[in-house]
Amino acid sequence: MQPDSVATPSPLTVVVTGATGLIGTALVERLRARGHTVRRLLHSPRAAAAGDVVWDPAHGALSAGALSGADAIVNLAGEPIAHRWTDERKRAIRESRVRATEQLAQAVRALDTKPRVFLNGSAVGYYGDRGDELLDETSAPGSDFLARVCVEWERATAPIADAGVSVVLLRTGIVLSPAGGALARLLPIFRLGAGGPIGNGRQWMSWVGLADHVRAMEHALVTEALRGPANLVSPNPVTSAEFATTLGRVLSRPTLLPVPAFALELLYGEMAKATLLAGQRALPKALSAAGFTFAEPTLEGALRAELHGMTVNGER
Repeated sequence: MQPDSVATPSPLTVVVTGATGLIGTALVERLRARGHTVRRLLHSPRAAAAGDVVWDPAHGALSAGALSGADAIVNLAGEPIAHRWTDERKRAIRESRVRATEQLAQAVRALDTKPRVFLNGSAVGYYGDRGDELLDETSAPGSDFLARVCVEWERATAPIADAGVSVVLLRTGIVLSPAGGALARLLPIFRLGAGGPIGNGRQWMSWVGLADHVRAMEHALVTEALRGPANLVSPNPVTSAEFATTLGRVLSRPTLLPVPAFALELLYGEMAKATLLAGQRALPKALSAAGFTFAEPTLEGALRAELHGMTVNGER
């Protein structure tokens, strides 16, 4: 494990949407531990604490006052995608991302003193299913549902950039953490020795450990040279078969039982085709050029670090 390469700048005031999700929770915890002030924008008043702002993009505009005094904004808002997609679910996936970002853009433009940087969530799903093609931030978007959502989501930040704010579009891969997401769902199966490759095992998985993910986000907050699209993924993508073999080795369990594609399609429909059976072989070209170093660049190292509760310098 390498030392933490993220510099500690003067304390920032950071507004975070999606602050109670897997990534948002870890980011808020890290930023506060590093001396920054965090103001969370939350949907539920029951989860709000002192300094938080309650905001539901579906039922009302965001007041510019909620962003007043912010040095940076991190937008992670969005409905989960890991469900069978009905028309209603797809509408919620799109609107929860695009509408929230549009409202944030309106509030930012109304500020007299604007934040320096705006980090906007996105995903490597931007590229669609691309087989073995190596993808960097200059690669063209795909044409499936998730790719179209990502294109609209990113486009909604244009008024913020036009207002002079540095915008970074974080195209995230599969985030590894036992606390949630894909890894948390797979662990019980693999621990029973019933895990294996998904589908034919040849699709590429662009992944990143949760600890490195939030380190990279802080790096983006404090690095003025980084702007525009940034693939937030490890420099070492793996195939589904390699992922299964590595996870089995870390858990000391066999990985002989593949999950057939037809079963996933029967269970999850279009969502399975677009996420579990599709692949992107993305590289973090922009992050690397901006001086970010991954503490756990290999899958086995990242899995061992996350599963044993270790993060960089013992930070979580």
